[in-house]
Amino acid sequence: MRQKGFARQIDLAERIDRKQPTAHSFLNGKPVDYLNFLEFCNVLDLEIQEIADFEELADTHAEKPQKIEKINNSSFSPSLLSACELEYPEGEVALNSPFYVERPPIEQRCYEEIKKPGFLIRIKAPQQMGKSSLLARILHQSENQGNITVAIDFQLVEEEFFSDLNKFLHWFCDTVTEAVAGDNRELLEKLLQQLDEHWKSVQRFGYMKTCKNYFERYLFREINQPLVLGLETVERLFEYPKIYSDFFGLLRALHEEGKRRDIWKKLQLVLVYSTEAYVPVDINQSPFNVGLPVELLEFSHEQVKDLAQRHQLKWSDTEVEKLTGLVGGHPFLVRLALYKIALQEINLAEFLQTAATAEGIYSKHLQRLESILQQQPELWDAMQKVASSNSPVHLPNIIRFKLYSLGLVKLQGDEVTPRCELYRQYFRRN
Repeated sequence: MRQKGFARQIDLAERIDRKQPTAHSFLNGKPVDYLNFLEFCNVLDLEIQEIADFEELADTHAEKPQKIEKINNSSFSPSLLSACELEYPEGEVALNSPFYVERPPIEQRCYEEIKKPGFLIRIKAPQQMGKSSLLARILHQSENQGNITVAIDFQLVEEEFFSDLNKFLHWFCDTVTEAVAGDNRELLEKLLQQLDEHWKSVQRFGYMKTCKNYFERYLFREINQPLVLGLETVERLFEYPKIYSDFFGLLRALHEEGKRRDIWKKLQLVLVYSTEAYVPVDINQSPFNVGLPVELLEFSHEQVKDLAQRHQLKWSDTEVEKLTGLVGGHPFLVRLALYKIALQEINLAEFLQTAATAEGIYSKHLQRLESILQQQPELWDAMQKVASSNSPVHLPNIIRFKLYSLGLVKLQGDEVTPRCELYRQYFRRN
């Protein structure tokens, strides 16, 4: 981006008449509209096939294109469009998608909660269970109420910003400021100058108070509506002892401040994470025991059956039970199976026979999980132990929570079992 003369994300966005969050999504591998994707590639002189993964579609539905032309000459084959309409189940489910499955009463409870000043919502679930999709809907609903929304995914933050609390909190203020200012470059420059000047007092007041004072004295004075922060993958901070305790304590303090002072009612929080804190966090300074707790569970039998119908599959209860007997109600695993079967790449019988093998539709997914586990031998050994046991297995706290975060196990008190038969078969065999 900088090599092409764009100093900031907002400069890149303005080149194609878009807003900064769209550029942020593109640059960080988040979903964007197809035409926006092509325009950004065109402006940055990027070869589309080098950065976009169309392999899954191209290998199956058409001859792999030698080159996907830039915006003015782009085209897809009809079969590829058909696959796109079915929506390959990866990443956030679009707001207008017919394949998003509501899990009552969760959505409605969240929509009611965001009407309250100074709210805090905590969304917990393992990976690929629909957390990002729910967050997107909460933020969209909040925007419709006239609020300013900012989404920050800590998984996409460079390692250098976690080196110390000073750098992290300054980055945090920078990021929120840029998103709040949006297309208003004059406001952005004004706030960033104020932030840099204000930050000089950090040695006198400390990092957390300096951060708090910036929001109160400068940022909030420029906005009239509430500010909703959607913070994703917050469990990544557990890996950084120099940061997590103070930052989580700050979030809790700011939430409590909203109960006492009107100005802090403007700050509203949605925390998204895949596991409980497995590091020491003072109960009085933790944001994980206040606000509205939301835990995303697997799809029910009826929800899977309904989703099959949306894929134009006229399945009986027996066929649904065969699928869920292998993968449970895991949203990603269920949707990928229905997607492949709906495209007639595989039938249910073939799916059941090959799913846990290198020839099955989950091969890339299973190999990715295997690679993650093998990089941490204690996790690999623990998962093999769990998969080989016919009864729940007791594991140390950190290992138990990490396996849960990856979506590999279900928790039963201090013990775990494989999340589904697919994982039991694959990791027992390997």
